[in-house]
Amino acid sequence: MYLYVCIETVFRIREYEALTVQMMQNPQILAALQERLDGLVGSPSGYMESLPKVVKRRVNALKNLQVKCAKIEAKFYEEVHELERKYAALYQPLFDKRSDIINAVYEPNDEECEWKPDEEEELTEEMKEKAKIEDEKKDDEKEDPKGIPEFWLTVFKNVDLLSDMLQDHDEPILKHLKDIKVKFSDPGQAMSFTLEFYFGSNEYFTNEVLTKTYKMRSEPDESDPFSFDGPEIMGCTGCQIDWKKGKNVTLKTIKKKQKHKGRGTVRTVTKTVPNDSFFNFFSPPEVPESGVLDEDSEELLAADFEIGHFLRERIVPHAVLYFTGEAIEDDDDDEGEEEADEENDPDYDPKVRTVYGSQQVKYQNKCGLILCKHSTYRTHTV
Repeated sequence: MYLYVCIETVFRIREYEALTVQMMQNPQILAALQERLDGLVGSPSGYMESLPKVVKRRVNALKNLQVKCAKIEAKFYEEVHELERKYAALYQPLFDKRSDIINAVYEPNDEECEWKPDEEEELTEEMKEKAKIEDEKKDDEKEDPKGIPEFWLTVFKNVDLLSDMLQDHDEPILKHLKDIKVKFSDPGQAMSFTLEFYFGSNEYFTNEVLTKTYKMRSEPDESDPFSFDGPEIMGCTGCQIDWKKGKNVTLKTIKKKQKHKGRGTVRTVTKTVPNDSFFNFFSPPEVPESGVLDEDSEELLAADFEIGHFLRERIVPHAVLYFTGEAIEDDDDDEGEEEADEENDPDYDPKVRTVYGSQQVKYQNKCGLILCKHSTYRTHTV
């Protein structure tokens, strides 16, 4: 009898295992299970509800202290912004000289051009002589170039985040890009920064400068103070591009055939429709007063914020290293480390990375301070 019960139990276990395997292979069951698990994330465990009233009262006091901490943290970020503004003025003469060299306004002397390579970059005398001959040969073959041709276009093409925005018809225009500057809001004004793109005379538009302004907030939201995690980009505004006739690369003309319902005749209709272009960057979606955006606009703005931040924090200060590719190698090393960290992070969600470019974006400002522990490239919703 005992042996019979044991055998029956084994069979039941095997049947249960087989049924479990079948269920886990059913996509509908898996989806329902995932939805149930997602609903549990962040939900209260019931522990707080079980606490005595007097303890809950003390917890509320701790929350009020936390709100005060958030307000102090906001002041900290405001002072960091002031430091950024102060040091931006110190960097600017160096950036201006960089622009003068790029655009052949200033020719650096021999002392300024001398660069001592790292130990890893040191070459033997034979290799140096060979490289010198190759350089002289190239100089003989080409006309004497002025400044550093296509400097900013090369930077854009070297960086995946920016090159993904470029279309073939954008490149001839970006050859005329002379400089990119970052301007911070004046003291006493709302926190913001503006990217200024300076162009030389060209056949595409009449603007000398194209601008993109990002408005920021560095204070806790009264309705959700515990969500404060550093400065948040609230919205952005572009500028009007004064395109010359027939040169607007953000639009394209298509022809469609239409058949008349009654007569059955066919006619060709010409329509102007939006065209993919880097210069759409200067026409971002507007954030309505309600703060409510559709999913496509929210994703587009999230990507826009990431690009604006990257230009401000990485490209403009370190442009020469992105031109040579040295900064890209460092970024790749950092990305490899971040991906390894993400794999070990139980809270990491790869779906967020797909949409926003980065789930947890960490960056250091020029003071060496971590400004954002998590992505601040999000639109503000009321």
